[in-house]
Amino acid sequence: MDSTAFRFVLTLGVVNLFADITYEGGGSINGPFLGTLGASAALISIIAGLGEFLGYSLRAIAGHVADRTGKYWPVSFVGYAVNLLAVPAMALATSWQIAAVLILAERIGRAIRKPTIESMLSYTTARFGSGWVFGVNTALDETGATLGPLFVAAVLFLKGSYQMAYAMLLISSLLALASLTAARIGFPVPADLGEGKPAPEREFTPAFWLYMTGGALFAAGLMSYELISYHLIITGLISKTWMPVTLAFATGFGVIVNLILGRAFDRVGMKIVLVAVVISALFTPLVFSGSLVPVLVAMPLWSVGYAVQDTLCKALVAGILPDRKRGFAFGLFYAGYGSGWLIGSAAVGLLYQESRFALVVFAVAAQLCSLPFFLFGHRRQQARMMRR
Repeated sequence: MDSTAFRFVLTLGVVNLFADITYEGGGSINGPFLGTLGASAALISIIAGLGEFLGYSLRAIAGHVADRTGKYWPVSFVGYAVNLLAVPAMALATSWQIAAVLILAERIGRAIRKPTIESMLSYTTARFGSGWVFGVNTALDETGATLGPLFVAAVLFLKGSYQMAYAMLLISSLLALASLTAARIGFPVPADLGEGKPAPEREFTPAFWLYMTGGALFAAGLMSYELISYHLIITGLISKTWMPVTLAFATGFGVIVNLILGRAFDRVGMKIVLVAVVISALFTPLVFSGSLVPVLVAMPLWSVGYAVQDTLCKALVAGILPDRKRGFAFGLFYAGYGSGWLIGSAAVGLLYQESRFALVVFAVAAQLCSLPFFLFGHRRQQARMMRR
């Protein structure tokens, strides 16, 4: 059973590898592409922030529907289809408004399928450790997130247009959907991969709400790549052709980071979360320093921030999932996370045009303010476990 369960983890990882090639490839040029269509820095940041807000806030609804109906696979297919087909459709956008709608559609599709996939993966965490399960899955995500921007960079290097790059990503979209079909055939009932024990909690605990608040504060200071890429291009630090390579550099580092942090979480727990948050907070002052070397140092730190989001936060929530509300719990957590992202993106987009120094102070302070909430949540969880 252990080998079967881990094959399931790897199979869904392959699905996400192809999916990340698609939307991270597209995401590496969304900012500059919106700029060519007439969008300002504030608009680009707000569009990105609204997309992330929808991508997180709608997860609670999708998770609730999946929990109530038990239709985890059908919900996943709908989400992946919307998520993946919106990206190559960007090749047809003739205005920033159309491009914005497609960016939002891509995020909505991701919102639909994320809680169902995380719920199905959660059945294997008792066997392998929540940090390792989500770390492996995210590492495969990040592998795709590395290959996607490199693929787009190759298209641009060969004198292709933004539109051609988007259109070529249809290939990885179809491969992801084919892999998802194979996963559905091979593992029709993921719940059978678990140990048959009920989840440790029956309702939402104080630790859950503290973790969600910490996640929202952390997200408020986590910069979107749309704004980063826009900034680096208009300041002349990095050219259009090299921008996707910069993202690939960060995500490639993220493959290793997610595996290390995932394994470390299973061994030392909350300590690694706190350390990773502090490291992530160093990103913003470096990327807005005005010179290339600090930017190159900053990009791996950006990948640490996304490892907190995609591996460590999921591992935290997986330990306090309410029984029979797995999808809703993941979705609700990331609804709060997405709210923080929207507020933060709007703030940094406006501050970018007024004061870069104020932007840096806001982003660093927001992430560091998440630390006590993560710590207090952990203490409440530990105290609850001791009373049981």
